[in-house]
Amino acid sequence: MRPGRRGSRPRTRRRPAHEDATPALVLAVDRGRYRCLADPGTGDERAVTAMRARELGRKGVVVGDRVALVGDVSGDPDTLARIVRVEPRASALRRTADDTDPFERIVVANADRLVIVTALADPEPRPRMIDRQLVAAYDAGMEPLLCLTKADLADPSGLIAEYAPLGFPCVATRLAGGDDGDLSELRAHLSGRTSVLVGHSGVGKSTLVNALVPDAERAVGDVNAVTGRGRHTSSSAIALALPGGDGWIIDTPGVRSFGLAHVDPANVIDAFEDLAEGAAERCPPQCDHFQDDCGLDGWVAEGHAGRARLESLRRLLASREGEPE
Repeated sequence: MRPGRRGSRPRTRRRPAHEDATPALVLAVDRGRYRCLADPGTGDERAVTAMRARELGRKGVVVGDRVALVGDVSGDPDTLARIVRVEPRASALRRTADDTDPFERIVVANADRLVIVTALADPEPRPRMIDRQLVAAYDAGMEPLLCLTKADLADPSGLIAEYAPLGFPCVATRLAGGDDGDLSELRAHLSGRTSVLVGHSGVGKSTLVNALVPDAERAVGDVNAVTGRGRHTSSSAIALALPGGDGWIIDTPGVRSFGLAHVDPANVIDAFEDLAEGAAERCPPQCDHFQDDCGLDGWVAEGHAGRARLESLRRLLASREGEPE
């Protein structure tokens, strides 16, 4: 006999607060399962596998998210917890499939440094790709770092000089023949931070990760001799602790494009403090900084900022508007 309406449990929109939920960090995502580090930084850390609770609705969960877990959080084999809450994100690195795609994708959350990994040769560097990733970093409020790999094959000085006016750090590395070379400068920039490594396929991200985290065992691929492009070796993002608990690095799959349809150009100029002040004082409303009456040319002519800085800003804005990579 089917119970009547009055005998059934009434539905409610109120959700449990889960105040006693266990805090955790999302380390990897694989087909609806989330590898998390429960109780990070407490001395009682443990790896826990979790699924997303239905009450989260359409809210996505990505690597780097700080979450709350309930259920079996022991981390024992064959156990499964539930993610019931995603904490507010301090930052979110986003990209779209192309510059016309209205749907943005969050790559990672809560990273504070974007490491743009670019090979100096084999494959050749793609400055427009670098520019696009810089725009994404500025939009996310992250500090960029340009890491030039394969410095044993080509001189990095020219590319370093090209980006010097932007004022962010650049490092060159040599990873020939499995020799990790001297990575002390790169390690210093990563120390105490959560850094995400991005770059197109074949630039050596996984090789770098294996050198920085010796037990990472990330797959390493070669460059296709026909196309000159790298083969994808990392299939998903993963967060790895640096030795000694000195920060985190997040390795991401290689990309061949970096859409910026989601980026507000105002977020780009805000990263150029010396030019943002001039734009606020001198530029007409809705200025795109390419038009004839843009006030930044006069601002630079008066010595408030360098010409190279303005040229770099305009190049980044052109990249945002879909200039070929």
